[in-house]
Amino acid sequence: MSKRKAPSADNVNHDFCEFLIELADFEKNVSRNIHKHSAYRKAANVLATHPTRIKSGDEARKLNGIGAKIADKIDEFLQTGKLRKLDNIRNDDTSKAINELTRVTGIGPAKAQELVKTGIKTIEDLEKNKDKLTHHQLIGLKYVTDFEQKIPRSEIEEIETVIRKELSNLDPDYLITICGSYRRGKAESGDIDVLITHPSFTSVNKSKELASKLLKKVVTCLETHKLITDTLSLGDVKFMGVCKVQTVARRIDIRLTPHDQYHCATLYFTGSDMFNKDMRTHALANGFTLNEYCLRPMGSTGLPGKPVEIDSERDIFDYISFPYKTPNERG
Repeated sequence: MSKRKAPSADNVNHDFCEFLIELADFEKNVSRNIHKHSAYRKAANVLATHPTRIKSGDEARKLNGIGAKIADKIDEFLQTGKLRKLDNIRNDDTSKAINELTRVTGIGPAKAQELVKTGIKTIEDLEKNKDKLTHHQLIGLKYVTDFEQKIPRSEIEEIETVIRKELSNLDPDYLITICGSYRRGKAESGDIDVLITHPSFTSVNKSKELASKLLKKVVTCLETHKLITDTLSLGDVKFMGVCKVQTVARRIDIRLTPHDQYHCATLYFTGSDMFNKDMRTHALANGFTLNEYCLRPMGSTGLPGKPVEIDSERDIFDYISFPYKTPNERG
């Protein structure tokens, strides 16, 4: 489930979250209904962060993001232990094939449907038809089982230690933050999201040549020290690939951001999605617009002004009068 990033099973409503994520995958991969996909994902995220066990659909409806239809499904699941809709999906050959193929990172719904039409329906079929796959998809196929395993926090800590040590030796001016669920203090993560910056790379001085040089130096360094084992893609500001410190291969993304935008980027890529949405909504209510790049005041004409200077994540909270929350408190 590496591409599906389901809420962790350490929450009291994990079984509801699991069937909602499965429904979301169906809507995205088979029905191609992004509205329903988003609704199921949002409901799963809300339930994953709810501190107590939901006992009925009516109770669930009181939560923001859960409507009548999802509440009915919760009631059905509580009463029968299953969902008729999911049973039908699981028994449909095309749905099963598409869900099977999209387990592989790099194979999206469109590619999966294209492959199914040619008679390719399983991971075993993919192994016999590697000529139909891109480099990214071939790497995804190679590590499909590894990528579906959650990464224990202790292993990411080990990876972080290696990254900090090697990049400090490369150039101590690099700043590094591992974001996502790891920064929010979770016990396990689906992948590793690394955010980096360098003082020489700013929103004013952000040529593609400079960005590419800075990022490539980092990737080459970590390849040389045997942390990075495979490359899925390498652009000017983002690397997608594979790393390993123990026996299991892990997905790792490294993103380079301008130095003066680093704190807004750190806030954004730490998440959670719901927390980011709340922050953006609160910013607008207080006369600012906030995104992963910067915080800007809204002028009297309704157009955003120049970005304000941000020296820390806490500055963002202070500017928009939002009570500071540590990463662990962000869902």
